[in-house]
Amino acid sequence: MLYELVGIIVQTVGTLVLRNGGVIRGIANWGVSALPKPISVHQIKQTHGHYFVMRYDASAKIHETVRSTLRLEPRMIRAGHVKLGDGRLSTTAKFGAPKWKTKLGEV
Repeated sequence: MLYELVGIIVQTVGTLVLRNGGVIRGIANWGVSALPKPISVHQIKQTHGHYFVMRYDASAKIHETVRSTLRLEPRMIRAGHVKLGDGRLSTTAKFGAPKWKTKLGEV
């Protein structure tokens, strides 16, 4: 399956995907930006975060491992996962090359 992850940490997730046979299709660094509102995570109030987007292919089991690892990661503020397509190559190919934002607010 092809997944897209928007989050605030890269190395842990990338290593986890690659070590379990997944493929990273692209990573975009959006840089540090203020959060929409302050968030308390792991008993620490956060006001800014380093944003990134990563698109990767992995099995559903690896994806669940990524999600559970991110929940326990103290450096992760928040993550949103999106499944792209239905797992068939013909459907996934319709997404084409990823169009990443180079800066927040740009497409």
